[in-house]
Amino acid sequence: MLQVCPNGPRTEGVPVSPEEVAFAVRIAADVGAQDVHLHPKDDAGADTLDASRVAETVAAVRASTPSIQVGVTTGAWTAPDPAERAALIRSWTVLPDHASVNFHEDGAELVAEALFERGVAIEAGLFSGTDATERFLRWPHVHHVLRILAEVTDTDPRTATGTAKALLHAIGTGHDRAILLHGEDGGAWPVLRLAARHNLDVRIGLEDTLTLPDGSPAGDNATLVQTARALLAP
Repeated sequence: MLQVCPNGPRTEGVPVSPEEVAFAVRIAADVGAQDVHLHPKDDAGADTLDASRVAETVAAVRASTPSIQVGVTTGAWTAPDPAERAALIRSWTVLPDHASVNFHEDGAELVAEALFERGVAIEAGLFSGTDATERFLRWPHVHHVLRILAEVTDTDPRTATGTAKALLHAIGTGHDRAILLHGEDGGAWPVLRLAARHNLDVRIGLEDTLTLPDGSPAGDNATLVQTARALLAP
């Protein structure tokens, strides 16, 4: 599965408004994206879990690309208090198909519980260099998440694949969940290639990298997805 991540917490050079995000997702889907992980934005371009903003963005994406599964962030930077994040999730009027929960963040289990209550599937975000994997594997609902989102925060292209292998080893096989492995910035393409070799789910988009494998500017999400699709081809 190839997921597009069109904006992330970036505020410049990425789609921000619901209309911009919807257009970016549609053209990414046209060249092979099957799923989307997006960050709804407020008027200043900052990430938000506000019900109206989530509704506008998710609805716009579904209207433009009905076939795609839509996921959103629940990162702690959207609202530092986990109880507030849980309350915001409970206020959503339009539900995404899935949402990511970063298990190294305080209150991750509380946020996940709110998503379970609303019937929103969970991507369990396990960041390298944190205690997220240990916390997740102790959690009693490991087998109930949609997938594991294994995030390699090592941005050095020389070491990112080694960090990724260590993260995969830590996650292990004591679960039955699919794993989506991805990197960031300089580590994005090396980690994507590793994920392809291991037949894991992958993602690419302007959240993860602004450049193509040769270091040239990516331009847009569709170009990144098209390049990733070519690398994934047998």
